[in-house]
Amino acid sequence: MVIPSQARNLLFSSLFSCKLSTVNFPSMPTDRLQKILAAAGIASRRKAEEFITAGRVTVNGAIVTELGSKADPSTDKICVDGKPLQLAEQLLYFMLHKPKGYVTTVSDPEGRPTVMQFVAHRKERLYPVGRLDYASEGLLLMTNDGDLAQKLSKAGEHMPKTYQVKISGRPDEKGIDRLRRGITLTLEDGQRVKTSPAKIRLLEDAANPWYEVILIEGRNRQIRRMFQNVGFLVEKIKRVQLGPLKLDIPPGKIRPLTIREVAQLKSLTS
Repeated sequence: MVIPSQARNLLFSSLFSCKLSTVNFPSMPTDRLQKILAAAGIASRRKAEEFITAGRVTVNGAIVTELGSKADPSTDKICVDGKPLQLAEQLLYFMLHKPKGYVTTVSDPEGRPTVMQFVAHRKERLYPVGRLDYASEGLLLMTNDGDLAQKLSKAGEHMPKTYQVKISGRPDEKGIDRLRRGITLTLEDGQRVKTSPAKIRLLEDAANPWYEVILIEGRNRQIRRMFQNVGFLVEKIKRVQLGPLKLDIPPGKIRPLTIREVAQLKSLTS
């Protein structure tokens, strides 16, 4: 039996909550509908084609059954069985030059400013990877890629991190050698741990000199504790490199990582 077109439209409108209307495709659609559905994780591309031919998919309120149909998921309202398509979240990666006076947490119980204010203008939920203490500045990774962040946190135990460090006073070479070999520190919980060997070289010879310090671990306030252990206080700390990433922006600025930089980070966790 052939159902009149008007009755058929009424039937579909009762089945689907997306209101039916005339299709208004953009003048330059970006992708085939089945590819969009597959990318959103609805089904395989072949299964998505079956959804389309069965009349289960609407674009801007109208049923689409032709497999050659295209749409733009950023502007078109796409529904499957009446439910709006939920696109996969775009993964973002940024380098932030954290200034001094900010904590690297999403919120702070003490009310101190956090690095989240530098990404507050973005609709995506980004969060910091790793730590950089309140009084320190330098390179910090911000992302919404939870999987990579978790892997980097584990890999961070062996990822080189380069710092420029200003010392109050001049340690002798014997003290610097102790730091290079590794020393025993007492942590907040009273646990005593020995630091891994560190690379340390003089950058600026002065009464209060600057050193380059490269660590392959990142315990809380480690550099400050190390120099305090040999009798000297740290005045300034700036992280200038994290694995393959090199700091190249001024304090308070943020930039997206390049495709190559993201690939380099991911290679560290593979």
